[in-house]
Amino acid sequence: MERIEEFFKRKDIVISAKRYGVDALGAMAQGLFCSLLIGTILNTLGTQLNLPFLNDIGGFAAKMSGPAMAVAIGYALHCPPLVLFSLVAVGNSANELGGAGGPLAVLVIAIIAAEMGKMVSKETKIDILVTPLVTIFVGVVLSVLIAPAIGTAASAVGQVIMWATERRPFVMGILVSVIVGIALTLPISSAAICAALGLTGLAGGAAVAGCCANMVGFAVMSFRENRWGGLISQGLGTSMLQMGNIVKNPRIWIPAILTSAITGPIATMIFKLEMNGPPVASGMGTCGLVGPIGVYTGWVDDVAAGLKTAITAMDWIGLVLICFVLPAIICWLLGIALRKLGWIKEGDLKLN
Repeated sequence: MERIEEFFKRKDIVISAKRYGVDALGAMAQGLFCSLLIGTILNTLGTQLNLPFLNDIGGFAAKMSGPAMAVAIGYALHCPPLVLFSLVAVGNSANELGGAGGPLAVLVIAIIAAEMGKMVSKETKIDILVTPLVTIFVGVVLSVLIAPAIGTAASAVGQVIMWATERRPFVMGILVSVIVGIALTLPISSAAICAALGLTGLAGGAAVAGCCANMVGFAVMSFRENRWGGLISQGLGTSMLQMGNIVKNPRIWIPAILTSAITGPIATMIFKLEMNGPPVASGMGTCGLVGPIGVYTGWVDDVAAGLKTAITAMDWIGLVLICFVLPAIICWLLGIALRKLGWIKEGDLKLN
């Protein structure tokens, strides 16, 4: 057992929830952002501005989502170069064979292939042959054997959530909004979770509401401590910046969570806000404005497909209220109330 532990330590193989559930998952979301999300944004701009070359660029970027996710995961797992480069093929096979649940298949399979590749890396004199061969062989074989099942399972879970949201928009609007909003602020990836489950439709709209409630909510609520820099870094970056402060005083999270519980059902019940763009955008909120752009992309696609006659004023009002106005007002007011109760003290929301 000691030899195995020493070997794993030498190879930097750490089997832990943090390494796989935080580091790898978070990196996967970045890989998605740098491929599918950027591709979608460019494609939308190309369509709206009538610039076909942007559609071409966006299409190329989107097609590379599988390899981008796998390489990002490998980077998070500290893979040596030959393993890292070999994960391109692994990510492509896992994503394609995983279908609608491709991102989850990539996460699972890329982790296994990466760790196997790390085990054999630099252990032989023909490393340039052995390491890529083991990494790609393990990854592609696993893709053939289990990626379809992983994809089907993830898709089924996502379908159940979306079905439940359609049937019970009030209750599920609260649950989805709160849970995804919490995931966004925790050191895990809400974007990767939404992508893995293929979360779109009303459930995707509720997820967007929850993410915006946390990002915009914390940005506005902490303005007195962090001023404009904090407003931008949290509102357009991530509410995860407050995680250290939440650990010190968990009560500072109450306004954002309550805000998500309010805006979630408003999104599903009143405005029928749907995310019919890429599922990963459901878990991005106002980060780079990806969430609102994803909703808009869905509108454009629905109009083009004849599923929606036009983008209405009510659509825009709902989007602006859910993503920006309501989170800012509600969380700010709740924050004032908690400050008066003494639950939030001066400096509790200060970013270092």
